[in-house]
Amino acid sequence: MPDKEFMRKAIDKARQGIANGQTPFGACIARNGDAIACEHNRVWETTDITAHAEIVAIREACRKLGTVDLSGCDIYATTEPCPMCFSAIHWARIGRVFFGTDIADARDAGFNEISVSNSDMARLGRSPVKVTGGLMREENLALFGEFLARPGKKVY
Repeated sequence: MPDKEFMRKAIDKARQGIANGQTPFGACIARNGDAIACEHNRVWETTDITAHAEIVAIREACRKLGTVDLSGCDIYATTEPCPMCFSAIHWARIGRVFFGTDIADARDAGFNEISVSNSDMARLGRSPVKVTGGLMREENLALFGEFLARPGKKVY
C-alpha cells in the first residue's frame, strides 16, 4: 500500500476523532504493506494528556504484535509528532515517520506546542528514524479548519 493510502487512513481517523469531540490528529502504523494500528487523539476522551494519536497507535501496534519493538514499521501522522511522540517512535524502533502539517501549524491552531522539529530531534538525539514532512499537506491542513469550525472544541 503506498504512503498516501496510509496517510489517508490517518486523516480518516483524525476526522473520526474530531466527530467524537477530540482534536484533529490521527496516526497510522504500517508494516510490510499492511496497516497495523490506526488511531486518533484521545486526550479529552481519556483525560490523559499523553494520549496523542501516535502514542495510542504505538500502544495498539505493540499490543497487536506482542512486542515493544516495532522495527520494520513506519508511522504516518497528520501533524509532525511532538517531542514526546517522536521519542516514543524512536524507542519503539519505528524506522520512518511521515507527517502532513508541521508543529507550527498546530501551534497556529492554538495548541501548546514545543517548537522542536522531528528533524532536529533525530539529529540532536542521533536517532536513526527517517523523517519526511509535508505528505499530503493540504489535506492534513484542512483538518485544523474542520476542528476550529466545531462548536465546543477544546485545545490543550
